Amino acid sequence: MATGGFGRGGRGAALLQALKDGTRKPGDQDEKPVGVQQATQPPPIAMGRGDILRGLVAARSAPPPTPGGAPDQAPIGLARGRGLAAMQALLQGRGRSMPLPQQAQQLPVGQASPQQTRQSPGAQASPQKQHPPAGQPSPPRAGPGSAGQPSPGQPSPGHSSTQQLEGRFARMATEDRRPTVSNVGKDGKAVALSGNYIRIRCANPGVYQYHVDYRPMVDSKNMRFKMLNEHRDVIGQVKAFDGSILYLPIRLPDQETVVISKRITDGVDITLTIRLTRVVPPESCLMVYNIIFRRIMYILQMVQVGRYFYNPKTPSAVPQHKLEVWPGYITSVCENEGGLMLLADASHRVLRTQTVLELMQQIVQRNSSGFQDECVKKLVGTVVLTRYNNKTYRIDDIIWDKSPAHSFPCKNTGESITFQEYYKKAYNKNIQDDQQPLLLHRQKKKRTPQGMEQQCENICLIPELCYMTGLTDELRSDFRVMKDIATHTRVSPAQRKLTMGKFVNSVNSSPEASQELANWGLSFDNDTIDIEGRQVQEEKIIFRDGHVMAGPQADWGRDATRKTVITAVDLKNWIVLYTKRDSAAVQEYISMMLKCCPQMGIQCNNPTRYELRDDRTETYIKSLRDNINPTVQMVVIIFPTSRDDRYSAVKKLCCVECPVPSQVIIAKTIKDQKKLRSVTQKVGLQINVKLGGELWALSIPMSNLMVVGIDVYHDATRGKRSIAGFVSSTNKECTRWYSRVCFQLPGQELIDGLKICMTSAIRKYHEVNHTFPEKVVVFRDGVGDGQLSIVGGHEVEQLKQCFRQFGDNYNPTMTVVVVQKRINARIFLKTNRDLENPPPGTVVDHTITRREWYDFYLVSVYIVGMTSTLFLSM
Repeated sequence: MATGGFGRGGRGAALLQALKDGTRKPGDQDEKPVGVQQATQPPPIAMGRGDILRGLVAARSAPPPTPGGAPDQAPIGLARGRGLAAMQALLQGRGRSMPLPQQAQQLPVGQASPQQTRQSPGAQASPQKQHPPAGQPSPPRAGPGSAGQPSPGQPSPGHSSTQQLEGRFARMATEDRRPTVSNVGKDGKAVALSGNYIRIRCANPGVYQYHVDYRPMVDSKNMRFKMLNEHRDVIGQVKAFDGSILYLPIRLPDQETVVISKRITDGVDITLTIRLTRVVPPESCLMVYNIIFRRIMYILQMVQVGRYFYNPKTPSAVPQHKLEVWPGYITSVCENEGGLMLLADASHRVLRTQTVLELMQQIVQRNSSGFQDECVKKLVGTVVLTRYNNKTYRIDDIIWDKSPAHSFPCKNTGESITFQEYYKKAYNKNIQDDQQPLLLHRQKKKRTPQGMEQQCENICLIPELCYMTGLTDELRSDFRVMKDIATHTRVSPAQRKLTMGKFVNSVNSSPEASQELANWGLSFDNDTIDIEGRQVQEEKIIFRDGHVMAGPQADWGRDATRKTVITAVDLKNWIVLYTKRDSAAVQEYISMMLKCCPQMGIQCNNPTRYELRDDRTETYIKSLRDNINPTVQMVVIIFPTSRDDRYSAVKKLCCVECPVPSQVIIAKTIKDQKKLRSVTQKVGLQINVKLGGELWALSIPMSNLMVVGIDVYHDATRGKRSIAGFVSSTNKECTRWYSRVCFQLPGQELIDGLKICMTSAIRKYHEVNHTFPEKVVVFRDGVGDGQLSIVGGHEVEQLKQCFRQFGDNYNPTMTVVVVQKRINARIFLKTNRDLENPPPGTVVDHTITRREWYDFYLVSVYIVGMTSTLFLSM
């Protein structure tokens, strides 16, 4: 608390002084009695911001002290108050002064600001001095040695300040960058690889970042753009601007460039101050460079659908399913350990040739009474494509009480026009059905530079002109549909490289696209990069009666069904529920279970069978409640078809109301006699694991190790809460696990629940092994690129705090590995003939890895379409 009158501001000082003076009674006189000498009181000290500013201005305008005279007293407001006032008083005592803020600096009358000032063609003349236009002679200046001009051979003050400012910007750019993290492994044999990365080269030293200030303030973003575009002769033709931050490939002559525009709405002059804030090196210009490549995509006449761009001119039709596939590209500029690179990959977008109106008509024919509710369920939240402008929209609602015959005020003219007339006039489209409802798309809310939300207009769409995009669950579950689509979307490594070569050629062959890159000093190689990776040795899979090697394809599924599991749980008391129409398939399945389980070391008895009269969800639930008892080990339910609501109801009963291990099987998976044995073996192994058995293990050299796995699921249907699954090993072989689930409520940090899970896992490990783990390895999934810093900084430190609950001396080694599976990086194996998919166990830990993280790529499984997983260690 401030004492002695040194408050933080003028109000606080005055209040403290009033409290010291005591209470004044009615009738008391202000003057002292006659004959009593009055003590000399110092003038009140003002300590507010305004008094400090007035004191600084007074100090500047005061005459200099005479030699030998008494030192001047610090101006009022400087001796006490905030740290700024005390610092200014100290500097004045030493013969120096602090620079005033730009708003407080005042120039003498008639002196021009040392800034470049320019007016737009319609603006009025400004009283400030203007620089001569380029190409015209400058006005006469005083010769060398004159006042205000440096003599020859001496750098001008402006030149010196510019050098200092650029040096400061360079230091800022260097200090902001974290050091490069490089950890290259040595185990395994070297393999020649290639990736879908193309090196980018920049001829410029970087990008110049400016802040554009509008006085008076202009809220409209479009008007900001128009005003800035009026001065292209000053800033140049090439720019990237978001309304306040301006990026230029060139440096303007002055640190501050002042131009004037006239606001067209009221004719007021708006002063634009373009101030250089920093010089961004090429490695830190990723956002700007990605914007440039988005422009190139539009130059190449690509259409953005979702996040990526596609070519609507070369679609591949799948007429038997009313589908078509658009080819496209994925592009992303990123800074890797090997420098600035462009990630490029082939992408495909599946579109339906079916319009929204056709889908609504099908729903009406199928369900005439409740078609509106079904249409809302099927359409709201989906993305549609309008082919007249090749744009995508998200359907947010259906307007049933409006049709294309309704009118609306036209934005440009203000006249009333119907939707039919508008689409005919704007896009030359004739709407056939004038009674169809309208689809509503709500635009995302935008904010002004001051943080205020702007009013966004809603867009009404015509179902007849909107085409469905993506695949429904019904189409995804149809094997024939997915097989026919795969012929167009499944791309081999050689085809991927050919696609990247086409993209490079299309950019180089387009004069406009090439000029866009040249404007920013960018160019890229004509071929993808070559990298050297390594393939680690195969793992040894341990069973109870021996061990096998994982094999070149990392597939030991056949050995798992022939060998004996490590720990078998005999299946003695289990029940099977099924409908009458599936009774024959169920009989074949049970016979195969009794035959296959003993071969894997699992003893299996005949189950208790319950045949249901129908496949209603209520029938399954009632039968389960009637027959589940504490002696039942396992419940196997055979569904005739796949239905999410029925599956959820059964799982909720078996997991929450009457806890018992359960296994759900779709009837068609056990009706194919050719695959029945393979399916039964896999189901038998899965049942053994659910009962607490152990199938196989790996040879893990570390002791007292606890492996933790964390995955996060974001439930958008329940208030966007997140659910985290947490598992941890409890034995040396990592074959037994402890599991928990935690929920993240809105406004709550996920780490709060994870700390409870980690503490419980350590207690469980001590309960089983009678010792605490010395090494903890956490595999964290469900983390996006924007959350890496949070996980690496905040979450890891919070998890470490769990160790303190077990004593001050307990400090195990913890490693957190973030796993990302949905990545666009592709790795290819180079052979004598062509490119192939790399074998399992291939590792890449340099060149294409991130510069600031310790990460590596791992090809974990053998698959026809190459896949890789990114691991980031923290």
